Amino acid sequence: MKISTPDSQSELVVSALIEGERSLLIVDDDKPFLTRLQRAMEQRGFVVETADSVAEGLLAIERRAPAFAIIDMRLGDGNGLDVISQLKARRPDARGIVLTGYGNIVTAVTAVKLGAFDYLAKPADADEIYGALMATRDTRPEVPENPMSADRVRWEHIQRVYESCDRNVSETARRLNMHRRTLQRILAKRAPR
Repeated sequence: MKISTPDSQSELVVSALIEGERSLLIVDDDKPFLTRLQRAMEQRGFVVETADSVAEGLLAIERRAPAFAIIDMRLGDGNGLDVISQLKARRPDARGIVLTGYGNIVTAVTAVKLGAFDYLAKPADADEIYGALMATRDTRPEVPENPMSADRVRWEHIQRVYESCDRNVSETARRLNMHRRTLQRILAKRAPR
């Protein structure tokens, strides 16, 4: 998923929204990525605080809810959506971006419903993340060069049904008219491109 780089007018809209505050919380359990992203965002003028777990992220928000957040969805001790939810509860004007290596439509919709401003699939570079943080709701994503494959569409549908069944494999297999073991193999694999 690629986000177009915002113009200076949209940056003014964002800074007016958050009154120029540049506090940023980054929550990710991939230490090398966390360090690189921290440096890149500091170079772009943010005051960065980092956390490598849900618990640390929640503590950081409790101490001082930042204006911006970049949160990995899957962390060692839980789900980054808990951090986004807490951030929006403590600071409704905060702008949070969810990153994940396991992107699908269902989790993207859930992230946005819980208060994420945007959702980016890894690997996302610092420019893409910065663009998403500074974008306005009118900023349109670029049309993908390669649309989803049929395998990806199938995988997305299975994920949507799986989520609607509260992640119950047996019920999902029944609704999809699929053998349970086949479904488990599909769910264990990474999303097709």
